[in-house]
Amino acid sequence: MADENISETAQFAPDVVAAVLAHMNDDHADDSLLICRTLGGRPDATAAVMTGFDHEAATFDVSVPDGVAGVRLAWDRPVRDRADVRVAVVAMFRAAQERSGAPS
Repeated sequence: MADENISETAQFAPDVVAAVLAHMNDDHADDSLLICRTLGGRPDATAAVMTGFDHEAATFDVSVPDGVAGVRLAWDRPVRDRADVRVAVVAMFRAAQERSGAPS
């Protein structure tokens, strides 16, 4: 079921994207790596950098033995604002912890 309140072309403001990416990459690189290894199907990843996001998904570049690969992971629901992104990233991280058996 499509959410009629979110435009197919809607985007986040550049300052919001920059702030979220800086926070994720500066403070949560290990969390991004766990997410990409377990939910992104890249158990061979040695590093992960969040490169963007939209209302439907987060995107990462992961370092793998052959170079760098892109990973796009859908949120568990559409996100509308920065606070929603935070909630969705936390949900994604908790799902990755659960799947991997990592301690909370």
